[in-house]
Amino acid sequence: MIRKMIKGLFGLTIGLAIFGVGLIAIAILVTYPKLPSVESLHNYQPKMPLTVYSADGKVIGLYGEERREFTKISDFPDVLKNAVIAAEDKRFYDHWGVDVFGVLRAIVGNVVAGGVQSGASTITQQVAKNFYLSSERTFTRKFNEALLAYKIEQALSKDQILELYFNQIYLGQRAYGFASASQIYFNKKVQDLSLAEASMLAGLPKAPSAYNPIVNPERAKQRQNYILNNMYEEKMITLQQRDQALKEELHYERFVQKIDQNALYVAEMVRQELYEKYGEEAYTQGFRVYTTVNTENQRVATEALRRVLRNFDRGSSYRGAESYIDLSKTDDVEETVSQHLSTLYTVDKMVPAVVLQTAKRSLQIQLPSGRKVTLSGGAIGFAARAIENKKMGDQRIRRGSVIRVKGSGDSWVIVQEPLLQGALVSLDAKTGAVRALVGGYDFHSKAFNRATQAMRQPGSTFKPFVYSAAIAKGMTASTQINDAPLALPGKGKNGSVWMPKNADGRYAGYITLRQALTASKNMVSIRILMSIGIGYAQQYIQRFGFKPSEIPASLSMALGTGETTPLRIAEGYSVFANGGYKVSAYVIDKIYDSQGRLRAQMQPLVAGENAPQVIDPRNAYIMYKIMQDVVRVGTARSANTIGRSDIAGKTGTTNDNKDAWFVGFNPSVVTAVYVGFDKPKSMGRAGYGGTIAVPVWAEYMRFALKGTDAKGMKAPDGMVSRSGEYYMKERQVTSSDLKLDNRGSVPRPVRKPAPKKQGDDARSGSSQVTQVDEKPAAPAPSAAQGNSNKQLDSLF
Repeated sequence: MIRKMIKGLFGLTIGLAIFGVGLIAIAILVTYPKLPSVESLHNYQPKMPLTVYSADGKVIGLYGEERREFTKISDFPDVLKNAVIAAEDKRFYDHWGVDVFGVLRAIVGNVVAGGVQSGASTITQQVAKNFYLSSERTFTRKFNEALLAYKIEQALSKDQILELYFNQIYLGQRAYGFASASQIYFNKKVQDLSLAEASMLAGLPKAPSAYNPIVNPERAKQRQNYILNNMYEEKMITLQQRDQALKEELHYERFVQKIDQNALYVAEMVRQELYEKYGEEAYTQGFRVYTTVNTENQRVATEALRRVLRNFDRGSSYRGAESYIDLSKTDDVEETVSQHLSTLYTVDKMVPAVVLQTAKRSLQIQLPSGRKVTLSGGAIGFAARAIENKKMGDQRIRRGSVIRVKGSGDSWVIVQEPLLQGALVSLDAKTGAVRALVGGYDFHSKAFNRATQAMRQPGSTFKPFVYSAAIAKGMTASTQINDAPLALPGKGKNGSVWMPKNADGRYAGYITLRQALTASKNMVSIRILMSIGIGYAQQYIQRFGFKPSEIPASLSMALGTGETTPLRIAEGYSVFANGGYKVSAYVIDKIYDSQGRLRAQMQPLVAGENAPQVIDPRNAYIMYKIMQDVVRVGTARSANTIGRSDIAGKTGTTNDNKDAWFVGFNPSVVTAVYVGFDKPKSMGRAGYGGTIAVPVWAEYMRFALKGTDAKGMKAPDGMVSRSGEYYMKERQVTSSDLKLDNRGSVPRPVRKPAPKKQGDDARSGSSQVTQVDEKPAAPAPSAAQGNSNKQLDSLF
């Protein structure tokens, strides 16, 4: 009887086993074909951040949530590979994707525990989970994981699997992969890890937070001890090496990517451009973008602009706290303040600080270092009136206010960033490559890029484009125009009389175009535009890259009342600088992928090679020579401080001194500087282009042109020189063709001034234009042909 029962039980057991095997076989046959393809693992593309570099190889931008550095398995040191295998999968090289002994051990443990508590996952199973499955703890997921692990083992070698694991696994502190973790925790290349450091990192995959050596040093040490013992048992290390590693004192040095703070506007331009092209993938594909800017140029440009803006703001009243954090809702004030300050940046040596306590004439602040400092008396200075001043609302200084201070040790004073803003953009005149670009005082406070986004009136910096149109129409630098007041009925607001004026209120009578542009005479610019026609000028000026919307269809165009950006102005002036060719500004030079393969390279338009010629090179040369006088004896005389004879340019100041400009260049480099408030208002008597924009330009260009020859521009073919002035070898317009009465409405005969003796300076207005028996000057752009056929003495 007992024997029958035993046989029955045995048979039942065998039957159940066969049934179970059958069920498993059926489950495998049903599930396996539905598993995802592992082909993508052959072309593994880890999520890697977008890194932006300067032309000289410095990091100027880093974008992406995951910090990862893809590394081939052969480049990981054996000490780390052994440590990870000892920690996660001792039989990695022996199993087929699933460690059967480990699974049996885990099943027993789970049955005893009454649920899924451990999974005995191999490294291959972890790869399967990380790439294809969720993290839920169910038998179904574990079953799929085991099958997928087997499938991966059939498709990839052990080293390929290990490479995927070493690069993909999350290890805390935003570090993905061991190469990144080595930098984050020890500020070391992964190849330089010691046994102690490698065994500490090897403990992170199991629980990155629980075994974080910085946050939980005791638990991390226990995990390290377990790993080192496993390594010793597996004969990966000796007993002496294990003991030495356990005794080694580890020094944690969090890696902080050094990002050049002077080129953040450029980096943001790159980020936007790549996002437009690639979308979210721009932040995950590991693109390495090299720009055209040089970090030293950026540093000098940034410092030059900041110095002028800061000096202008000196003496201003205190505008209030930068921001506010509520400290009443935290138990650990010091930690809360430290965390907040860690998100802020020191700008121009202005350090962010948080107010901890206020008194009638003193403040206690906390610095980013954690140091607490008391300010009183002169250290508070102009900010004293803001302490607990409820009339200032949220800008008052109170507990939790974020302010800016400057100093060191125990000596600190309250400061503030200037309200005045500005921009600088410098281009290679022959290619359009951006050599430096600064979009404002502080990118962190406002990412608005004034070099590319601020639509502002260019003022008199727009006049050279009108003068160039006049020269194309037949005028010369010696053509004389009447600098006298104008009264134009119906041209003002609501049909009133428009009575424009020269900025200085002075009028010189009949003067040459050269003299008029040198002194920035508004009346002459308007009369020139009246002579050549608004329609013709609009069409012609588009050759320089301006959009029609930036060129007003009115006589005010001559005064620069349209709106454009500093970058567009710089592009326009590059036509003068390079001999008449239209080039386009660009900041991206090369793009590499995460494997170091070149993905894209800029093929720029180059003056004299493949760039379109948009104006006559003789026209560009004449304008260059005229604008040299603007620098030598005109409104930009202060630019002479850089000590070069090859520079030219034009200042610009708009109504009420709201916008100040200077665009200066030589045949190689064009640099435009703009200064003004974001909400336009008068800068007062200091807000002229020649007084506030030129100093920024001069400081930058002195550095940018250092060590280069001052050759100037070579005169092109087809020109005649008379009395020191240059003319095209074609019919030129005489002064009598262009003279207007004071109203500018009807042309009248004009008596030419008596000629002066040979050798007199042509800029004095003495040179008269002679008639040359050749065809008229080159026609205007095709879009304005109808207007160009009009005679120049037909004014309207």
